[in-house]
Amino acid sequence: MEITKDTRVSDILDEYGDIADVMEVFGVKRVSRYSFRRLLTKALTVERAARIHRVPLDEFLGILHKAVQSPFVE
Repeated sequence: MEITKDTRVSDILDEYGDIADVMEVFGVKRVSRYSFRRLLTKALTVERAARIHRVPLDEFLGILHKAVQSPFVE
């Protein structure tokens, strides 16, 4: 899966599973229920998440790409 500025966070979850560390990058704290994070990320794109957290888009995309390529990702 190619992650771009238009990729929805929920699509990243669908592809890579429950990546708690990545979700914290988006500002979604660890909670006991995975479904709660899914609800919060349904409409959130990578670009919007970067803007919300005041991180340059290129840097944000780099963080995501490293996170999903981690050997710990299921």
